[in-house]
Amino acid sequence: MRTNLSIDDLDGFLDEPLVAVLATLRKDGTVLLSPVWHEWRDGGFNVWVGTDDVKARHLRRDSRASILVAESQNPLRGVEVRGVARIIEDGAHETAVRIASRYIGPEKAAAYVGSAGDEVTVRLDPGGLRVWDFADEHEAMDR
Repeated sequence: MRTNLSIDDLDGFLDEPLVAVLATLRKDGTVLLSPVWHEWRDGGFNVWVGTDDVKARHLRRDSRASILVAESQNPLRGVEVRGVARIIEDGAHETAVRIASRYIGPEKAAAYVGSAGDEVTVRLDPGGLRVWDFADEHEAMDR
């Protein structure tokens, strides 16, 4: 497994509409893992959630979070970011539509997201960043 890579070493991996897993902390300290739509933008992850979504409630109480995006086909690339999440209300509707467009296309995104005002953006900039792939192992299997 190749490690100590940068996001740029993954050849546009985060541009693909893969579902990410967001980890937040419950009151009792256990972890909630949630599948989420996301975008990698300006060096961090944006995730669209409802204003009163359980993930947003968790992050308002304890802002520590992690997000993981990994593929299940070769070369098995992945990214994990750990850090302190911010809840951003300004521009959240536009961000939600942009994120939804990645997954279902722009013609359906606005209707899917609905009217403005019921969403926030969870912003997670890397406090810790782990990037990997199994490209070397994949190439060795192909020989």
